[in-house]
Amino acid sequence: MELETEKGTQQVASYHEYDVLQKVIVCSPEYMRIGKVINETQKHYQDENIDEKRATEQHDQFVKAMQDNGIEVIAIKSQEELHEQVFTRDIGFCIGDQLFTAAMGSDIRAPEVDALQSVLKQHNFPFRPFTEKSIEGGDVIIDDDLVWVGISERTTYEAADALQALLPSHKVMYLPIAERILHLDCCFNVIGPKTALIYSPALTDDDLKKVSQYYDLIEVSKEEEFTLGTNVLCIGNKKIISLPENKQVNAELTRLGYQVIEVEFNEIIKSGGSFRCCSLPVLRTKE
Repeated sequence: MELETEKGTQQVASYHEYDVLQKVIVCSPEYMRIGKVINETQKHYQDENIDEKRATEQHDQFVKAMQDNGIEVIAIKSQEELHEQVFTRDIGFCIGDQLFTAAMGSDIRAPEVDALQSVLKQHNFPFRPFTEKSIEGGDVIIDDDLVWVGISERTTYEAADALQALLPSHKVMYLPIAERILHLDCCFNVIGPKTALIYSPALTDDDLKKVSQYYDLIEVSKEEEFTLGTNVLCIGNKKIISLPENKQVNAELTRLGYQVIEVEFNEIIKSGGSFRCCSLPVLRTKE
């Protein structure tokens, strides 16, 4: 597992999910559609499928919201045969000053990693290809020296063990999630110091107790779990991008002093991912 570098490399860094976002990688949903159903949300919308034009318009507004907050947005060129390419979080993850490209649990998505690596080389970002099958970025949540890893259909214990071996100064915490939940960030997300969003039925009682030792937990309802209430994107300075549909989550965040930036995203979430899923941070700076 060798580190890929070139001359004049750019800085990569991410120590917390809520630090100030400086640079992020996205991909347009230009060719997005529901093919093989892989989660409960897709199952619900399979017949209706996705309006690609509307999805692209909503994604453009998401990009604008980030740019309006001073974030540099780097785009991967979408490819017609890659229908889930919008979910750039899955194909990589940054922990501390190391950027990993993922080992995908679904072979059909492996070409997305190739596209990401091409962009990283083009922009001179150093990265380390992860080779132990399989781990996806939606199952990796960072909080300084803690790394929460969801054990799911897409991320294995073996890969989590391999990640721990690569990160001797971190503690990898395993969180097996309910089978119907695709990734950890669809039921758990750290949004501030000692604060996290959670859909508790997705975890075992023991793991819920473990998580509650570290965080004050904001419970997400079953209805807002379906509309991906945990899958917000923190951009720093207590600003969070969230769906307007998730009224309970947004009201609680506002009560706690967060600035909620509401962006329409209901076409994209039909495929089972929201703002965190659609963003791969490569540089965050501490507040």
